[in-house]
Amino acid sequence: MIITLAVAVSSLFAFAGEGNVVNAEVLNAFNKEFTGATDVQWTSRDNYFRANFVFNDQYVSAFYSADGEMMGLTRNISSLQLPIKLQTKLKKSYSNYWISDLFEVSNNDGTKYYITVEDADTKIILQSTDYNSWTKTAKS
Repeated sequence: MIITLAVAVSSLFAFAGEGNVVNAEVLNAFNKEFTGATDVQWTSRDNYFRANFVFNDQYVSAFYSADGEMMGLTRNISSLQLPIKLQTKLKKSYSNYWISDLFEVSNNDGTKYYITVEDADTKIILQSTDYNSWTKTAKS
């Protein structure tokens, strides 16, 4: 019973502050990469840690493995921040839709963009396959 109580109490304090949510390797890697980041909020899942924060006046999320390796970054962007070819293809194929979500994902494999476009009846999620084209990943 004491062990159960200790685990319960320690899990309550695990989310009290960033130093208690993440291990030292993750915190050191984050602090080295994002010096000057503000409003840092940590969450954890089974396989990774996520930091939501402000860096260079942008809201960013960084994902880390338990050993402190950065798995990737995401940030919301505007359509004007897309590569020109992606903007052109989007305008040509989806000019009757509005953008409800757009974000960039960067990791060791490169950078991809995900966008959700909608009209009155349809919601479509697109992923950039390169810096030149889009592929539908979902439609509802």
